[in-house]
Amino acid sequence: MKTLTTIALFTLAAVGAPRLVRAGDTGARVGGTIEESAKTGGHAVRDGALTFGRTTRDFFTGGTAKAKKTWRANAGHTKEDARAGGRATRKAAEGAPAKTPEAKVSP
Repeated sequence: MKTLTTIALFTLAAVGAPRLVRAGDTGARVGGTIEESAKTGGHAVRDGALTFGRTTRDFFTGGTAKAKKTWRANAGHTKEDARAGGRATRKAAEGAPAKTPEAKVSP
């Protein structure tokens, strides 16, 4: 939970920063990096909330075994999304146009 709070605070802090940095190629690169970082943080927060909700649902409908299975499956998706976001952020920092792939959201 501490990690999600940290990511949420970082995302909120980064949202206002792109307006401050706009000076040529360097500014564009920094702005792109901040944008990709914010997307990655936002996806992590969303994935965490979805994981918690799905796990809670499965705990009450199927017990602890089902909840544990759901938690691990969703944690794997969150990890994949975070790694993809990290790659996109690094590409943006290098100056290459990067797009964060759309996350797989399973019910």
